[in-house]
Amino acid sequence: MKINPQVLALFTAMAWGIGGFFEKRGLHLGNLSPQLGITIRTAVAFLILGLVSYPEWKTLPQAGPKALAMMILGGGVVAGAVGMLCFYAAIKGAPLGAVMPIAFTSPLFGALMGLLAGTEPFTPKTIIGMLLTISGIVVLTLK
Repeated sequence: MKINPQVLALFTAMAWGIGGFFEKRGLHLGNLSPQLGITIRTAVAFLILGLVSYPEWKTLPQAGPKALAMMILGGGVVAGAVGMLCFYAAIKGAPLGAVMPIAFTSPLFGALMGLLAGTEPFTPKTIIGMLLTISGIVVLTLK
């Protein structure tokens, strides 16, 4: 069964938003540091994802060093470590309503990277979407 990509994106947003709520509660209830919180999250995710991806491990050697380097740098270092450490520090120190709208502007930066790299089309729709995203964040974070 193939699920519509937009439905999967909605499930992603729900999981990240709901997960962020529980993560913030856990950090505060346990008086845990953001670094320890992200380590717990990553360890659990590693175990689950390791099991789910096990049938695909045989395809790893065919990926090639460039693809693996991009996954390691982009997913492991930038998004996985730096992004999550910053996110956990942010949710520990501020209300979710102030952090989540800014933290989840990631599509804006993904689109911008695609435009700069020349891998995504630069269209009026893209510009309008980026401007609406920025406007929405300003509205949500104004006091």
